[in-house]
Amino acid sequence: MIARSHWRRRLLRGAPLPALRSWLLETGSLTARCQRMATTFRVRLLTYRLGKPLPDEAAWLGPAHLPAHVREVLLECDGVPVIFAHTMLSTAGHGRLSRWLARLGNRSLGSLLFTHPGFQRGPLEFIRVDRRHPLFARAVSAAALNDPPAELWARRSVHALDGQAVLVTEVFLPAILAH
Repeated sequence: MIARSHWRRRLLRGAPLPALRSWLLETGSLTARCQRMATTFRVRLLTYRLGKPLPDEAAWLGPAHLPAHVREVLLECDGVPVIFAHTMLSTAGHGRLSRWLARLGNRSLGSLLFTHPGFQRGPLEFIRVDRRHPLFARAVSAAALNDPPAELWARRSVHALDGQAVLVTEVFLPAILAH
């Protein structure tokens, strides 16, 4: 259950740590940044399925009663999970984005979003997720964190192309601070 999910368009002064703040505010591709700083980089596909949007996602995706395409991956630097990415695409529309998302597999969505002309990115939003938020549990489980922190920082933005929009949420795992 999500208890009062408050996404914000600005980070509060002093939160989070400066090293994490630079990742949260990154305007370019997180994939490209990870590739620059790691010896090896990998995208590990966790799931691609139809699912119900989370309550705080439904407003972005259109009718809440419709299922959405759900894609979840881990971004790994040198074999260590650093980012859990959760992507939602409404099933209400059909187009290139639906086909591309279905075929991505272990490839990065970011490499597509930041290299294909025509994508428009909406503003970044930020939140601290804790054990009450479903993405916290998914991220902790996927990354096999034995001693997870009390909360994790996340950001999200909408990327639109030809009338379709994909909502990308990135949850930053503790290992990101080593980079």
